[in-house]
Amino acid sequence: MTFILNKNMRILIVILMSQLFTCLSLQARSAEVVYKTVGSLQMKLYIDYPDDMKASEKRPAIVFYFGGGWIDGNVVHFKPQADHFVKKGLITVRVDYRVQGRHKVPPFVCLSDAKSAIRYIRKNADSLCVKSDSIVASGGSAGGHLAAAIASIDGFNDAMDDLSVSCKPNLLVLFNPVLDNGPEGYGYERVKKHYKEFSPYYNIKEGLPPTIIFLGTNDNLIPVDMMEKYRDNMLKSGNVCDLHLYKDQQHGFFNYGRNNNVYYYDTLKKMETFLNRFGYIK
Repeated sequence: MTFILNKNMRILIVILMSQLFTCLSLQARSAEVVYKTVGSLQMKLYIDYPDDMKASEKRPAIVFYFGGGWIDGNVVHFKPQADHFVKKGLITVRVDYRVQGRHKVPPFVCLSDAKSAIRYIRKNADSLCVKSDSIVASGGSAGGHLAAAIASIDGFNDAMDDLSVSCKPNLLVLFNPVLDNGPEGYGYERVKKHYKEFSPYYNIKEGLPPTIIFLGTNDNLIPVDMMEKYRDNMLKSGNVCDLHLYKDQQHGFFNYGRNNNVYYYDTLKKMETFLNRFGYIK
C-alpha cells in the first residue's frame, strides 16, 4: 500500500513539474504554436508572455484577429497593441487564419479558424499558462467581426473541432468591427443568403461578453446608426456594451502610425480602463 501511494505521488509530481517547466519556458520568450493543420498548411498562434510571469503562474490572455476584409491582412496588424499589453501583464496572442487572397477561402472559413484558435487556447490553457476563464477577443474590421462572431454565432464550426470546448471569449474589444453583413452592410456579396447566420448584428442575445467598441463617425464601411442600434440591442439584452465614437475619423483610424498615433494611444487608454474594470489588468 505504501508503494502504491509513493508511486502515485511520484506520478503527480512529474505531471506538476512538467506543467511548471512548460510555463517557465513559454513565459521567458515568444512562442509560435500550431493550433490547426489543414493539409500541409499549419496555422499558428503568435504568443508573447510578460517578462515578470512566475513559473506555474497563469494570466489572462488577449487574442487579436487582424483585419483585411477576410481577403488579406496578417498578424503584424495588432503587433503594437500586443507589445503594449504584454507589458501590462497580459499574455498576448495574434492569430493567423486563412483568407481569400492567400488561401482561396470564403469568409465562413475565416470564422471557423477563429473559433478553432480560441478552442485550442482554452483546451491547452494549462500548458499555455492561460486563465481559461479570462480570454479577451479583439480585432479590427473583419477581424472585429470574427471576435464578435465567435461570441455570438453557433454555426460555422470546423468539423475537426472538439465542440465540448467553448470558443466564447470572456470579454470583447472591437475596432470598427463589421457586424452587419446584410444587404446594407459589408460583405453581403460573399455571404448572401447566409448573412443573418453570419452577422453578429442579427445574433444578439443575453449572456454575451462585456464589449467595448471603437468607431470613427466618418467610417465609409460601418454606419454609425447601425453601431448605435447594435449597442442599444446589446444593452436591452442585459449585456455590457460601451461604444466610443471618434468624430470625423475614418476606417482604421486607431491603427499605429495613423493620425500621429493620437487615436492609437487614446484607444489603448480606453482599453486599459475597460480591462481594469473587469480585473484583467491592474
